[in-house]
Amino acid sequence: MGENFVDLNSDLGESYGPYKIGQDDLVMKYITSANIACGYHAGDHNVIYQTVKKAVENRVGLGAHPGFPDLHGFGRRPIHVDANELYNLIVYQIGAIQAFSKINDHTLQHVKPHGALYNMASKNEEMAHVIAQAVYDIDPKLILFGLAGSELVKMGKKVGLKVAEEVFADRTYQPDGTLTSRKQTNAMITDSDEAVHRVIRMVKDGKVEAVDGTDIRITADTICVHGDSQKSLEFVIKLQEGLKNNGIIMKRVGM
Repeated sequence: MGENFVDLNSDLGESYGPYKIGQDDLVMKYITSANIACGYHAGDHNVIYQTVKKAVENRVGLGAHPGFPDLHGFGRRPIHVDANELYNLIVYQIGAIQAFSKINDHTLQHVKPHGALYNMASKNEEMAHVIAQAVYDIDPKLILFGLAGSELVKMGKKVGLKVAEEVFADRTYQPDGTLTSRKQTNAMITDSDEAVHRVIRMVKDGKVEAVDGTDIRITADTICVHGDSQKSLEFVIKLQEGLKNNGIIMKRVGM
């Protein structure tokens, strides 16, 4: 992707039973790719069906968003599993989204791990390799989303997948390029104007300011806005406007 094109994604389908999370129907109108929860950290069979259907109707790229089996912790608590179990939990969850994609006459575009699984695989080479291999074994045409510059991106390339390096509109960065832990008070960016400014700089200049004030290099193929954020709709609307005003075209990965 050149600097004039970028994908905008959001984590969706994270409601469960009668519990509604996010503004999926509205956010879906402003993004190009949707990462759909697979039922382990969030979502259920009914929510997956509705979210896939809405994504297809809005011509949004379909992505599986597998996480640890931890509904209570929303998949944000680290769980240590061996390589075989990790492989199987990735395959199982991707399969769920694939099935609902098929009955909607659509195909899966990408896979993006969720929460603690995403963060652990960003730093752990073995975990990253297992996840990348599971995705490749299911369908080598799938695109793997991973934190820009992370082990997940490196392993995705190594096994032969196309990867999309991801940046975050609503998160802060550490000097080593990792995301600031949600346990820290400065982990989230709540000012939408600040978020837009940071994103434009990441896309056009390949730089982002870390929490210590230093600039780090970064590649932005796809931008994430968290769907469970209270300001997710405001963020995606302002991001779309900001990207357009700066001559950056929103386009699905792989197109």
